[in-house]
Formats: sequence, structure tokens, C-alpha cells
Amino acid sequence: MTHHHDKAAYHVRDKAIENTPVVDLTDDYPRFTPAMKETYTILVPDMLPWHFDLLTEVMREEGYTVEVLHGEGRKVIDEGLKHVHNDTCYPALCVIGQYLDALKSGKYDVNKTAVLITQTGGGCRASNYLPLIRKALKAEFPQVPVLSLNFSGLEKDSGLQLNLQFIRKLGYSIFYGDLIMSCHNQTKPYEVHAGDSARVRAEVVETLKRALRAGDFKRLKKYTAYILDAFAAVEVQRSPKVKVGIVGEIYVKYSPLGNSHLEDFLLSEDCEPVVPALMDFILYCVVNNLNDVRYYGHRTRMTPLFRFAYGWLYRKQKKIVAWTKAHGRYEPQHDFEHLRTCADKVINQGVKMGEGWLIPAEMAALAETGTENIVCAQPFGCLPNHIAGKGAVRSVKALYPHVNIVPVDYDPSATRVNQENRIKLMLATAREMLAQ
Repeated sequence: MTHHHDKAAYHVRDKAIENTPVVDLTDDYPRFTPAMKETYTILVPDMLPWHFDLLTEVMREEGYTVEVLHGEGRKVIDEGLKHVHNDTCYPALCVIGQYLDALKSGKYDVNKTAVLITQTGGGCRASNYLPLIRKALKAEFPQVPVLSLNFSGLEKDSGLQLNLQFIRKLGYSIFYGDLIMSCHNQTKPYEVHAGDSARVRAEVVETLKRALRAGDFKRLKKYTAYILDAFAAVEVQRSPKVKVGIVGEIYVKYSPLGNSHLEDFLLSEDCEPVVPALMDFILYCVVNNLNDVRYYGHRTRMTPLFRFAYGWLYRKQKKIVAWTKAHGRYEPQHDFEHLRTCADKVINQGVKMGEGWLIPAEMAALAETGTENIVCAQPFGCLPNHIAGKGAVRSVKALYPHVNIVPVDYDPSATRVNQENRIKLMLATAREMLAQ
């Protein structure tokens, strides 16, 4: 009976956090309407350098004018700090800084410009990005509307016209982006001729864009084989190198601005970066809605839709993993059901704030597949990641004694030198282990 009441209490607390109001209650912000689609430019923060080439192309095919921002440096961070407290989530500060830096650049007609943010609707501070962004824009560019791409009901009038075909194309873009990222990172450190991997990446992206325009984009087997073969054609010289996995909060895990170009730094240190698939995070978000039924009995009218989406996405992922194994050249990315098994060794799947159980799951899966050196990237003060990331390190090390994990904080006061020095200490230990 006590156990039942504990579960109920956790559920009430969990839903109370998730249902915290995240909409600007003044309700006086500009909205992006379907009529603006023809004339407005939509600015997207540089979060997913491996995926946005295709994701934004899908949006262009739907009639939107989209541009990914690449603003960097202290001026971007300082723009964010003008409007976001430095104790607030660092990704929010980076995103708002990029928006304001771009809007002030003179490159855009601010009366015909909108900004786009993607959100999961989870129980951490990231679900409050909408009012933070609107507050910053209201102070300097009150005419600029904010679009929110989410499937959790955070924003019901964003103006994005989503349909099933649009969403499916976004899903295929993520699968292809994950595979390009994986193949590139398994090729680049070993290429004989510098620049070959980057050239192949550019060629593959252009081919996939043409496939999208030709209506051929969803031939998953064809383009999985094409990506694998294209990178396998790069001349390489295999030699033992330190493999370093990157896990952590979703923004600093992928964004060069958020993680101080972590992948580039690891490549410069003659390492092979191993970055888990973005699709794993998508599946994590979807399956958490099913776990709500499993752990808390919380079923909604969206539950059958989430169950269908999970089955469809996971079947596609399993095929890509199988085709990659059969190809033989590249280590496949993780099977998501295996990730869930890995999580169960360390933490309960009910722990879903922020990136929750996915972080220890990815650390365990990396250790099992020979990537025993791991950077756990987290924004300073990100409580979910400190608990499920840094807090789970001891349990992961108990399961995999040779794993070498370094948590690294990213925030406006952290210097790149200090971050890289922490990683260099980890790499010194990794090189000793590799030599042995």
C-alpha cells in the first residue's frame, strides 16, 4: 500500500512540474500566422549541425524560408546575458544570444522575420524557453514572432502547418543525419587525404536534397546503402585511436556554440568522436509517454499515437542498424531497445526529467561497444543532468570498471581552455590505457 501511495505521489509531483505554465500570460506577443509563410524568414539556432542541412530543406520544400544561424563568440553570449540570468539554462542563453545577434546584424528585415525553437515539453527549465525568448524579443524586437515546434501541447498557435507527410520527412532527415554523422566520425580521423570526409559529407547532403525534391527521399534502404558506400570509398589508414563518446544535455551535446566545438577539439587531439544518434533522443521522448502509462497509469488520448510513432520509428531504426552491420565497414549506432536494457542496469526509466535515464543508458552502451572514454556535457546548474549524468557515473563505473568518464560544465563563465584541459586529463589516461 505504501509503495502504491509513493507512486501516486511521484506522479502528482511529476505532472505538477510538467504542467507548470510556460506560456506568456500577458498574451500580447505577435503570432506567426499561415499567411506569413510566403514573406517571412525563419531563423533557427545552430543546435544540430549534422541534421539541419536536411531538416531545413524539408521546411523549404513545405514553402518556408529558413536560415540556420552560425553566430559565435563572446558577443553572442553577451547578447544572451542581457536578457537571461546566468543561472538560467545555458542553452537558452546561447539560443537567445544567437537570435539577437542575427536580428541586430542588419542582414534581416526584422518586420518580416520570425524565430523557431523546438521543445519537448519536459519538466526542466527548457520548457520555459518560450517566455524567455518572448521576453527578450519584446525588449528589443517586439514585432518578431516565435514559432514552437513541439508535440506536447506547449504552443497551440505557432503557425507551423504540420501534416503527416511533413513529419515523416523530418523523421527520415534525422535518420540520414545520424548516419552521416556516424560514418563521418568513423572516417575522418583515419582519412589519408585531408578533407575527403568533409567533401563526401557535402556530396551526400546535396544528393539527399535532390532526392527530397524528386520525391525519392523515403527510400530508406537505398539511401542508407548510398551513405555507407560513399564514406567507405574514402581512402583510410586504420590505426589505434582513442574513441571518445559524447553524452549529456541535448543542446550542448550537439551544438558547436554550446559545447565549444567539442567534436572538432577531439578530432584535433587525434581522437575518434562517438556521438549517439539524435533519433535515440526522439525515441526517448516518445517512449516516456508510454512509460507514463506503465509506471503511473497515466493514459491520454495521445497515448495510441505515441505508441504508433514509437513502433514506426523503432522499426526504421532496427533496419538501419541491421543494414550497417551487414555492410561491415562501420560500427552501427545503438539499438534503442538495447539502450533501454542498459538504462535498467543503472536507473529506473521513470527518471525522465531532462535527458534523464538516456544519459546513463548511452554511457553504458558506449562502454559495451568499446568506447570507454566519455565526456558528459552538461550546462552548469542543469539539475536533471547532474543527477542522471554526473550522479550516475559511479554506478556506471561499478558495471564497467575501465570506463573513463569526465563531466564537463558549459556556462557563460566557463573558459574553453579550462574545459579542454579537463578533457585533456581524461585523454592522457585514455592514451595510457590504449598503449597497454
